Amino acid sequence: MVRHTASDSPRRPTLVFLHEGLGSAAQWRDFPARLAQQTRCNALVYSRFGYGRSHSIDLPRPLHYMHDEAVGVLPELLGAEGIGSYILVGHSDGASIALIHAARCARPGLLGVISEAAHVFCEDKTVAAIAGARRDFIAGDLRTALVRHHADNTDAAFFGWCDAWLDPAFRAWDIRPELPGIRVPVLAIQGTDDAYGTQLQLDAIRQQAGAGATIVVFAECGHTPHRDRAGATLAAMAAFIGRLAG
Repeated sequence: MVRHTASDSPRRPTLVFLHEGLGSAAQWRDFPARLAQQTRCNALVYSRFGYGRSHSIDLPRPLHYMHDEAVGVLPELLGAEGIGSYILVGHSDGASIALIHAARCARPGLLGVISEAAHVFCEDKTVAAIAGARRDFIAGDLRTALVRHHADNTDAAFFGWCDAWLDPAFRAWDIRPELPGIRVPVLAIQGTDDAYGTQLQLDAIRQQAGAGATIVVFAECGHTPHRDRAGATLAAMAAFIGRLAG
């Protein structure tokens, strides 16, 4: 599923939103429209296959699924939608996909990347949190909470994400060596109370991103800054976009 928000200035860049590992286009709520309005940019929000109201997938997902999205699906989508200049806004898995895309196959129109709670390597903390989510999905309330967002895709969305991250072979997943290939500015945001990652993720982005990275850390903020600290996140992202797009 793809959703557009058109600016009053069509020549302005398009903000392309990439959702988290259990997310969808709808789960961004009104944040894309608010950011697009504040920056006078266009916005494109989409659900990846297997999520939300998009086409389903066969399980299991391959362990390189984020690279597949970054190098295969995203460029194809940008071409099909006729996107010229663009800024990627990714959350969690979506932020990792954005960073991989920028490092490996950025189109000429890419102006920058906004990375919210990205993973650039597999941490013990991330694995433990996902194992806890699996228990909650099977025996708790998480499945019920996700059904309203993913409907018939609920099991594909959850197990496609969960089983990849919990596969022992995924512990070797590490995109840090790719980050020097990024040739556009990066804004990396994370909360101090993120259950899925530590400051080490931000440190790696700061040290490795080829064109440099601006780091923003929010106190009393979990894994979803655009909800937990919505106003401050909107302001930080808008300021970064203003520097890139004027």
